[in-house]
Amino acid sequence: MDMIKMMKQVAEMKKIQKKLASKKVEFAGAGGAVKISISCDMMPQRITIDPELIQSGNVKKIESAILDAVKGGISLAQEEAAKDMKSLTAGMGLPF
Repeated sequence: MDMIKMMKQVAEMKKIQKKLASKKVEFAGAGGAVKISISCDMMPQRITIDPELIQSGNVKKIESAILDAVKGGISLAQEEAAKDMKSLTAGMGLPF
């Protein structure tokens, strides 16, 4: 690979990373009781929890609902990031 092509790819990667940081996805878990907003560079932005879930006092249920929402949000953000990275990694044999 020549140096100019590599420099262009690095510039494109930086542009994509910036786009991913500004792109947000939302995921609702536990029947909508827990919602997470996460940027596509995998940084959580916001978590909201239905007050009824909190009032239930069931700590295990609350913990499980939060964990499920975070996992779902990360998975969704990874899918979106992979779509954006696909153009950059085409032909490189990378798993994106």
